[in-house]
Formats: sequence, C-alpha cells, structure tokens
Amino acid sequence: MKFVDEASIRVIAGNGGHGCLSFRREKYIERGGPDGGDGGDGGSVYLEADPALNTLADFRMSRKFKAESGQGGAGRNKTGKSGQDLTVHIPCGTVVHDIDTGELIGDLTEPGQRQMVAEGGRGGLGNTRFKSSVNRAPRKTTNGTPGEARHLALELKVLADVGLLGMPNAGKSTLISAMSSARPRIADYPFTTLHPNLGVVRVGRLQSFVMADIPGLIEGAADGAGLGIQFLKHLQRTGLLLHVVDIAPVDPAADPALEVQAIARELRNFSSDLADKPRWLVLNKIDLLSVEDRPLVVAELLEALDWTGPVFEVSAATGAGTEALGQAIMRELEKED
Repeated sequence: MKFVDEASIRVIAGNGGHGCLSFRREKYIERGGPDGGDGGDGGSVYLEADPALNTLADFRMSRKFKAESGQGGAGRNKTGKSGQDLTVHIPCGTVVHDIDTGELIGDLTEPGQRQMVAEGGRGGLGNTRFKSSVNRAPRKTTNGTPGEARHLALELKVLADVGLLGMPNAGKSTLISAMSSARPRIADYPFTTLHPNLGVVRVGRLQSFVMADIPGLIEGAADGAGLGIQFLKHLQRTGLLLHVVDIAPVDPAADPALEVQAIARELRNFSSDLADKPRWLVLNKIDLLSVEDRPLVVAELLEALDWTGPVFEVSAATGAGTEALGQAIMRELEKED
C-alpha cells in the first residue's frame, strides 16, 4: 500500500430533529392539552487514533464523513431518536487542523485517543415545552439546529524514538534492516527509499525502541531539490537523530564532511527545533576501509567538522558495530525517561 502522510477530509455532524406540534385527542378527554415531543440530537463526528493504521491512504477515496441526524419529535410527548455518533479511525501520530481557520484541533498520539471534530445539532423543542398557566394550548415549536461542518487537514507524523537521516545511498535502509526486522527496499542507486520506514530494535529481553528511516536528503532539499524536505516532519517526534554518513563513498570527488554540513543546513532551514535535537554521527561502510586507513579517515572527517558529539563506526552490511550502537541508543533513551 502506498504511504500517504497528508489528506484532507470534510466532516459533517448530524442535524437536530425538529420539535413536534401535537395535541392529545382521546375520546371522553376534553382539552387534552399539548403533547408534542422534542426532537433528537444530531450525532457528532469523532476522530480516534488506531494503532492498526500506519498511513492515511484510506482517505484518498473516502473524503466525506457525515454523522446521523436526529429524528423529529412525535405526539404523546415522544422524543425523537438521537443520531448516532460517527467515529473515523486515523493513524496514531496524526495532527488535525481546520483548513478554513488554520486552527490546530488536535494531535492524536496515543492509541484510543479521541477528538470531537464536529458537534451534532441540538434537537428542537415540542409544543409541550411552551405550556403555561396562561397558554394552555401553545402552538409554538422550535427547529433543530444544524450540525457543525468542517474541512480538515490530516498530517501524519510517524512515532519513533530514533530517526535516521543522511544523503541518498548513505546506507540508512541497510542500517535499519540490520538492527531491526524492517525490510525496506535497498538498491545501489539514489532515492531507493521513497517513504518513511519504521523498525523495532530489540536490545534486550525487555528493551526496545522504534527507529524511523526517511528518504535521503541532498543539498537544496529545502528548495525542493531531490525529494525535498516533505518527510523531515516525521523526525520531529523523535528524541534522537542518527546522522548516517558514507565514510567510503564510491565517487572520489564526494566529501563526507561537506555532505554532513549540507544536511545540517537543511535541518536548520526546515525547523530550528529539529536542528537542535541531539544528533549522533554514524560512520557507515567502515568495512570498505582498510584497518590502517580507517583511523586516519575518521580523524580527518571529525577535524573538518569540528565534531564534539558522539561518533559510532559501523558496517550496516556486515553488522559490525550495530550492536554497540543499539545499546548506546537504549541507554540514552532510558536516561531521558
């Protein structure tokens, strides 16, 4: 199924039923009086976070959701049946905005979390409500109020503890497949990953965390180059960023230091909050360097970057260093908790 992380829908709550104008008429009972019942309330529309969903693809075709309207009142003081509420299931991590006003309506991150997005109309009053000592035969009723209608924008931000970022072909997909059971598409050409992938990394019997892999960035992504920065929003919920670097690029003209700096600029252009998140350097493909050359290449890169943060040397292809990386991530996440 195609990954879809944005959708727009229209939600319409049910209208309230009208009040009834009725008088009691039975044999041998004079002046029976008013007995018109109230109308039923209209159903409301709710959004509910469903952990079984991981994409907004269902909303590509179904875009309009309407709750049931309330029924009108009836004689013998019968209140009309209220309309049933409508619940629309969305993936956990969905942000909901009102398109017309720009208002943030809700951010549904927890399974089962519900948010009312359109309130049903109230039922009208029957003529019994207007009976008084001076008005024994009221002919007044009120109509039900219309249900609320809204045009909503849904934006999915995947929920993960750790996010991978880097240039295309840095080995992010290979790394997440080496550390988890995720099986993203892997090939020897750029932009193999076209949508975010999630993997659960198990470090111990009761220790695990969720890792997210997004499509690779290139310089100028903030201006639309490559796949742009449309997927960077999926890293906004993560607590830790792993900047994956190809330490042994095939192209001899490629400079890993310049690529790291380019990605850092794209992060700042997208969001200062994202740029300020903890970011670790993961030097991938160390198996392509000789044991003698590796320390020198790593030292030159760190010196060019003036890097003072954590650094890990791994080979996603062989699995070397991935276990130590996973354990370090787990310690960091537990420390934050």
